[in-house]
Amino acid sequence: MSDNEDEKKVLNFHQMEIDDRILKAIAKLGWITPTLIQEKAIPLLLEGKDVLLRARTGSGKTAAFSIPVIQKILNSKVHATEQLVSALILAPSKELCQQIKTVVVDLTEKCGKIIRCVDISADVEQSAQKHMLSERPDIVVSTPARILIHLKSGDVNLKKGLETLVIDEADLIFSFGFENDLKEILRYMPPIYQAILASATLSEEVVDLKKLVLHNPVTLKLQEPELAPQGQLSQYHIEAEENDKAAILYALLKLHLIRGKTIIFVNTVDRCYKLKLFLEQFGIRSCILNSELPAKIRVHTVTQFNQGKYDIIIASDEKALANPDPKGTTVTSKRKQDKESGVARGIDFQYVNNVVNFDFPQDISSYIHRAGRTARGNNTGSVLSYVNSREKKLLEKVEDHLRGGYMTDDEVIRNYKFKLDEVEAFRYRAKDAWRAITRVAVKEARLKEIKMEIFNCEKLKGFFESNPRDIEVLRHDKQLRTVKIQPHLADVPDYIVPNALKRTIGVTTHVKSKRQFTKTATRARFESKQQNPLLCADVDYAKKRRK
Repeated sequence: MSDNEDEKKVLNFHQMEIDDRILKAIAKLGWITPTLIQEKAIPLLLEGKDVLLRARTGSGKTAAFSIPVIQKILNSKVHATEQLVSALILAPSKELCQQIKTVVVDLTEKCGKIIRCVDISADVEQSAQKHMLSERPDIVVSTPARILIHLKSGDVNLKKGLETLVIDEADLIFSFGFENDLKEILRYMPPIYQAILASATLSEEVVDLKKLVLHNPVTLKLQEPELAPQGQLSQYHIEAEENDKAAILYALLKLHLIRGKTIIFVNTVDRCYKLKLFLEQFGIRSCILNSELPAKIRVHTVTQFNQGKYDIIIASDEKALANPDPKGTTVTSKRKQDKESGVARGIDFQYVNNVVNFDFPQDISSYIHRAGRTARGNNTGSVLSYVNSREKKLLEKVEDHLRGGYMTDDEVIRNYKFKLDEVEAFRYRAKDAWRAITRVAVKEARLKEIKMEIFNCEKLKGFFESNPRDIEVLRHDKQLRTVKIQPHLADVPDYIVPNALKRTIGVTTHVKSKRQFTKTATRARFESKQQNPLLCADVDYAKKRRK
């Protein structure tokens, strides 16, 4: 009976002793009721306790720690005599830092200029950020490496007024190489402060971080699966060897079996470009999230994707930064990559219908974070994973892990029934197109995109505001054209479409129309003369017509 009563009592935002200005901002954002993690975490954080938040991706963790941080600052402002930095929020990637700042700005919209928040994760001149920090903003959002630079230079003082430390995506902090940076940052902290860790998983790294940062914490590990419920998220796998992957993807896209906004995950950046060049040959537009490009361009790409300007985005997650070879050693790329960029985790992709694992994730955690890009909030979504013969054991491990989370004995990742022999013509086309993409073509494509993205810099922002028609230049799904494109490949002839799918995708057999003979110039002149009452007198109707 007590369990049923607890389920019925849902704590709403207005019952949490939250300031009216925050409540108005929440209402404007359209948040009617708090999510489970928000309902449990906000009251504990408002009490000043150290908390470890463990909840699935897309469950509202950012708002769960942002609302108490803002409330705490509003309370302290009543008796404050000096402007000081009150909260430090650390995140592993620049994209995530920008998203956190956006949430904070949205939640403080009704507070006027009382609360100021700055994001210093961008790679800009230190002097520019030094000026922002000299104004002592209430909330500083940064990556560990960036804030440490300013702490060492004396640009910001945390010991005097810091009240709250937040570490978001805590399971990534160590894997991104920030362990030493974080230990140094703790030396600049005051003796007493509230600490919050937020993470989608409780890995060994999070346990180590918990011991390092938290003091007598409350651990909120909600009794919910790491992914959205099965009725909301459909998960499939399809057995495909390397030679068949591209053909299957081509068929699925052209036959409209994959519809809506889609994220395609691969394991390396080179594979991103190879797949983009492959799709280009069939007239399928896509864009790439490349960790070599500046953070602002990556954020702009995600923003345009969220706005619906294009439907397909190809990405490699953080595993692409150091790819293990079969022998077990680590192969480091010669290209300079941004270690503070992670696509699979943290980034807020909105209203994603499908996630396609073109390359199967390298571990369970990576699968969870990839799948967490869809079915966020109350939206539905699906995950389709390609699995080759060597990856079946890893698939079984992922399956066992998800069954434990969903507490079911039923199959979670179901087999996607796809008969490749029925689309043999697609395979024939795809085989030639995939073979045409050489390493040289991929290298040229990467260089070409970097040159194209130069136009997307902030310095041209004013020009595009004055010339809105030229804003198309900023699209990230433009064709790279380093591989010869044959226009006829963009069309799908009806004879290669399986009969069962012709009606589904709207393909009909074209009936040849009867040949229509055009009128001769002489006949046209005669008929116009005949129909003109002023000229019909000149027509000799008695004249014999030629047979």
